[in-house]
Amino acid sequence: MGRETIYKSEQGKKRIQQHYEDYLQSLDFQVERKYIETRFGKTHMLVAGPAEGKPLFVFQGGNCINPMTMSWFTPLTREYRVYAPDTIGHPGFSDEARISGNDHSYACWISDMMAVLKIKHCAFVGPSFGGGIILRLAAFMPEKIDCAVLVSPAGIQLGSKGRMIKDILLPLMLYKASKTQKYLDRIADVMSSGSMKELDRDIIGEVFKFVKLEQDMPKLTEKRELQNYSCPTLVITGERDIFFPGSRLKEKAEEIIPNLVSFKTLEMGHFPSAGYLREINGEIIDFLQVHY
Repeated sequence: MGRETIYKSEQGKKRIQQHYEDYLQSLDFQVERKYIETRFGKTHMLVAGPAEGKPLFVFQGGNCINPMTMSWFTPLTREYRVYAPDTIGHPGFSDEARISGNDHSYACWISDMMAVLKIKHCAFVGPSFGGGIILRLAAFMPEKIDCAVLVSPAGIQLGSKGRMIKDILLPLMLYKASKTQKYLDRIADVMSSGSMKELDRDIIGEVFKFVKLEQDMPKLTEKRELQNYSCPTLVITGERDIFFPGSRLKEKAEEIIPNLVSFKTLEMGHFPSAGYLREINGEIIDFLQVHY
């Protein structure tokens, strides 16, 4: 293993990357793969959708594999040219040195990719950690964004720390120590309100085993950081989301996002089920048709 790695072993890295390859094969749309050099290192990117479609960036969830996140937004690949980079420093095939979520680093990373792709500005979609990445771009390079969709996003407001410790951190420690399935099931059920697919649950368990988890979310966005950001923005949240519950995000989002076109709260957890994904994609497509 190299000096900078997010994996606990070479075997673990191979296991996670094999899950990535297997998940990629399960997608019901064609995917191209490319590598892009950035100032932070090499970025592996998945590309899908019609070549003539409007460009749309989709960022993966944190500590997750990109094809899993991309599968959630399958309907977007029918009309848009979707660019989905593996976040540097997260599971996948990009370089492993992590990028700071406290400054302009993610904005510079995105800018480097857009320059190579010859995209001056476009639409962005980001779930969870990916939503926080988009907010870093909005803070430092708002001119790159035509419109944005943030789904259960980091970077706005956190849920109850006490509940996260009780329902996520403690079971995670017990799972790492014992490898007992019941603790993984407990975490998955809390994250998804009991609706996570068995395949996704198993992959998340493997990530817990083999990856040094990214524990630092993109920083909470301040109102002053978005004073030059005027792009139409849609926020979709889950009321049962343990990390970023809709009831906590709504007031803060309305305070800091200047052009918040719509704020939707669904009765879901952090990890969306198939039924909620249909609703989420419907909202996103309607929003993009009007604002992009």
